[in-house]
Amino acid sequence: MKRLLPIFLAAAWLLFSSFTIHLMGDSTMAEKDLAKAGPERGWGMMFQNFLNPDAVKVINYAQNGRSTKSFIDCGLWSKVLESVQPGDYVFIQFGHNDSKQSDSTRYAAAFGAYQDNLRLYIDGVREKGGTPVLLTPVARRWFKENGLDRNCHGDYPAAMKQVAEGKGVVLLDVTTATLDWLEGLGDEASRAYFMISTGKDDNTHTVACGARKVTETVCSLIKEQIPEIAEHLVSYHIVVSADGHGDYMTVQEAVNALPNYSHKEISTVLIRNGVYKETVNIPHTKFRVHFIGEDAENTVITDGRYAKQNWPGRDFPVGTSGSATIYIHASYITFENITFENSAGEGKDIAQAVAVFTDGDFLFFKNCRFLGNQDTLYTYGRFGKFGGIKRNYFLDCYIEGTTDFIFGTSIAYFENCRIHSKKNSYVTAASTLQGQKYGYVFKNCKLTADPGIDKCYLGRPWGAYAKTVFIDCELGGHILPEGWHDWEKEGKPDTKKNSFYAEYGSTGPGARGPRVKWAHTIKQSQLKDYTFEKVMFQKEDGIVWNPYDNR
Repeated sequence: MKRLLPIFLAAAWLLFSSFTIHLMGDSTMAEKDLAKAGPERGWGMMFQNFLNPDAVKVINYAQNGRSTKSFIDCGLWSKVLESVQPGDYVFIQFGHNDSKQSDSTRYAAAFGAYQDNLRLYIDGVREKGGTPVLLTPVARRWFKENGLDRNCHGDYPAAMKQVAEGKGVVLLDVTTATLDWLEGLGDEASRAYFMISTGKDDNTHTVACGARKVTETVCSLIKEQIPEIAEHLVSYHIVVSADGHGDYMTVQEAVNALPNYSHKEISTVLIRNGVYKETVNIPHTKFRVHFIGEDAENTVITDGRYAKQNWPGRDFPVGTSGSATIYIHASYITFENITFENSAGEGKDIAQAVAVFTDGDFLFFKNCRFLGNQDTLYTYGRFGKFGGIKRNYFLDCYIEGTTDFIFGTSIAYFENCRIHSKKNSYVTAASTLQGQKYGYVFKNCKLTADPGIDKCYLGRPWGAYAKTVFIDCELGGHILPEGWHDWEKEGKPDTKKNSFYAEYGSTGPGARGPRVKWAHTIKQSQLKDYTFEKVMFQKEDGIVWNPYDNR
């Protein structure tokens, strides 16, 4: 029982430390029907991107056209009140539509019904054990001959401030903050943030970059006034969301927006859950980037090109190298919690179909999934004047395929990974260059297979000087006793002599032998030569790589 007590306490702490922020407001905050709204975004759509989802959940009740009055009359206030739990926060932001005197369904006088409705909201939230927070409305982009109209909301911001003072409620003065922002930008530059940039005469509603700016403004005010929420704020330079809740809806758009030759700063890109069906190309100019998926199982980048299909409008096939879902030519790139897939399938008419093509140096993949069939992971890694030996690190990853599904020239270190065979064939096909000390190193990995698969080789040499080493790996029964295949053929002689295939500490049914005579066994005294630090260090550049500070 004593051992379980810390677990119970940790679970209780997590339960009571998490809370929900409920958003009440109008179109400047609301969710949008993208088919109708086009590029229009409410800032409430972006808000979750700035909060740790493990601690804070956001529910957005805001709707287009709502005022403090109509929000009650259409039943939205009742929904909010029903869902508020002790410890929750309710953000209340109205003013755009309350001022419409010609519309009796929405109008609420600033120093009359508007204030009464705000007090009703505050009292209701407090009765449920929640904390109300008032936000003055987002400024309108009203530029006139003499500059920005700072009185775009009339008496409503002042009326809300009066209620906040009287009821002892935190007030975030979004109106003043966004007015200052717009005034600083000026008329011309501020157009890009509003729907006016799309050709509409709309100075109220924002596009994605405007919604992000408003969200950043709200978060800045939270940092100053609400420390309990501020401790859960997070920040990403770019957010990708297939459903429109980010800066961009595709990964390639995010890549294109990254700075070129960023020597001073690592750019962070959050990719929200979704299926992104696209080919992604990260050019060499877009280095120092950390791509973070929301969840490895549900953040999927997929495409279905394959080697034997022709290029569009051409009469020659794309080939192996042209079939990838994602091309990574840049260096110092980290990927975390992402699935990469080639969905082309498998067969003679398909042939090779690459999910990931790595051509950069110092690439770090953490908790990622690589799905495909033949040639899933291509560690291309050119050598010579284009950048020398390329290094890849795969930690806690899942990699599946049929034939040669981990192959290429790069130095690659696989640690705590699951390597899954879907066909009786070959797991690896290294093409390590002559004179290169290391090729592939698998450390503490687990090799598994589909049911019925029982005749797989650990590897065969795509190039005559292939190097592949397995250390302390658990090998399933699908691995053949001989372990390795020489793949000697015309133009590639003496692979038995020139390649280096070795193991140390293999366990599981696939560790049985005897192995081929030309395979090697690593001695315990040699293990020091196969640490991550040793494998990744190259005297040509002298760089000691820390993948957790991937600069």
